[in-house]
Amino acid sequence: MSSQSLMAALLRPELLASKAYAVVPSTGLIKLDAMENPYGLPELLRQAWLESLSDAPINRYPDPHPESLIAALKRHIGLPAGIELMLGNGSDELIQILVTAVAGAGRPIMAVDPSFVMYRLLAEQLGLPFVGVPLDAEFQLDLPAMLRAIAEHQPAIVFLDWPNNPSGSLFPEADLAAIIQAAPGLVVVDEAYHAFSQTTFAGRLGQYPNLLLLRTLSKEGLAGLRLGMLAGPSAWIQELDKLRLPYNINILTQRSAAFYLQHSTVLDEQADILRAERDKMFRAITTMRLPVWPSAANFLLFHTPGKAAQVYSGLKNAGILIKAFTGHPRLGDYLRVSVGKPAENSRFLSVLESLL
Repeated sequence: MSSQSLMAALLRPELLASKAYAVVPSTGLIKLDAMENPYGLPELLRQAWLESLSDAPINRYPDPHPESLIAALKRHIGLPAGIELMLGNGSDELIQILVTAVAGAGRPIMAVDPSFVMYRLLAEQLGLPFVGVPLDAEFQLDLPAMLRAIAEHQPAIVFLDWPNNPSGSLFPEADLAAIIQAAPGLVVVDEAYHAFSQTTFAGRLGQYPNLLLLRTLSKEGLAGLRLGMLAGPSAWIQELDKLRLPYNINILTQRSAAFYLQHSTVLDEQADILRAERDKMFRAITTMRLPVWPSAANFLLFHTPGKAAQVYSGLKNAGILIKAFTGHPRLGDYLRVSVGKPAENSRFLSVLESLL
């Protein structure tokens, strides 16, 4: 039996039909494609961080439930009393756990469209139907359409990326509340870009029996640590934690996160700079007569009708990597740029203008 026939016999059709999440190589390029914080730690803090790792017992398994770190993260997020926190190897692992937990219910996963691709990808790979509810022409939430879709499909989970990726839209809080109240299953508000929106649903946890909250440290400046957080009522976290692999947060990530939380004002100051740079980039792209969408995150979505491939390639040839959406039927003429350091942003804008 050949490998192909054996795979066809053993692997689920949904897996064989899917594609892996693609990451474009970025070596040697100005990297403005992945919504990362471009700043590292100041040198003095960097040395102190390295010292905090020096005696880490890497020959031992890490703490499977690091209580002191979890307590510090609860304070960092501002969780109400009675709300618990589960840690994941990035928020992607937590999304996977959530989808796996409801996989036997036979009910779909729902999100707006376009939104974070992992909601759809993980649902489809696990054999669950996925329902994407289109955003309106301005990439805003169409609440009546969303409520109709919830009533029709009865989703097990509704994921709400807030602000939304790739548009940067911050949907009205009242609309999110209406969705939570209408949903027959879980509603997971994904606040990956909270550092830039400075708006949160954390205070509402516990007010609704079906509301959970996702956070990550990746966009704050710690993408390399791969630390995600899922917050919710203790009964939910206790059940979902059964699906978490033991020792999923390594000792270096635990130590590093604890150190950074003691110096979070540095990350706050970097976020302030990035928000100001985002607004400058928005105004500059507007002056180029390109439609660009207001963003509450650390990226901008802009429209290049008939020119997306040309602009993307031109920027890449000039050493600048941004995000293209070749696989999405609605976004083929759109590009997304992450906010970098001032010099990187100026270089991007200069090259973009020359390509137009």
